[in-house]
Amino acid sequence: MSSHPLLRNARPPALIVALGSALALGAALTFQYGFGYLPCSLCHDQRYAHLAALVLAVAALAVPKRVGRPMLLLAGLALLAGAGLAGYHVGIEQDWWQGPTGCTTAALDSARSTEEIRDALLATPVVRCDEVAWSLFGISMAGYNFLLSLGLAGVALIGPRLLKRKAS
Repeated sequence: MSSHPLLRNARPPALIVALGSALALGAALTFQYGFGYLPCSLCHDQRYAHLAALVLAVAALAVPKRVGRPMLLLAGLALLAGAGLAGYHVGIEQDWWQGPTGCTTAALDSARSTEEIRDALLATPVVRCDEVAWSLFGISMAGYNFLLSLGLAGVALIGPRLLKRKAS
């Protein structure tokens, strides 16, 4: 009995990266839509690294190894960028450095008058990057994302080499 091609071609690092990034995105969306924790702009931006890593890792599972390894490398680089952004966010939360001062909203882009701008600003919830909305064991969501992103980047960048040595 033949297994599904995706499972037959699966390599453990790509599978771990795909599952880890899917878990991170699922957790972020659950916190946002299930528990009402609105993301600040930095929280929102950190999701792009996981989305890129998820897409690249799933694609790496479905293609030959010679194509999949560079895709996994790109996923690792995306996760390193995400870890950097999450680390920057943690530093802002801990008052190690100043965060971004700007704020944008789509409602402001469509406003035509001063009254519409004022109404849009009053209707927009302010989510500050320098306040910890949720933490567990003294680690914020940005802190957990930093750890997860860094760990997954390590799996993506080092995992294939370790498996190659083990197979030899």
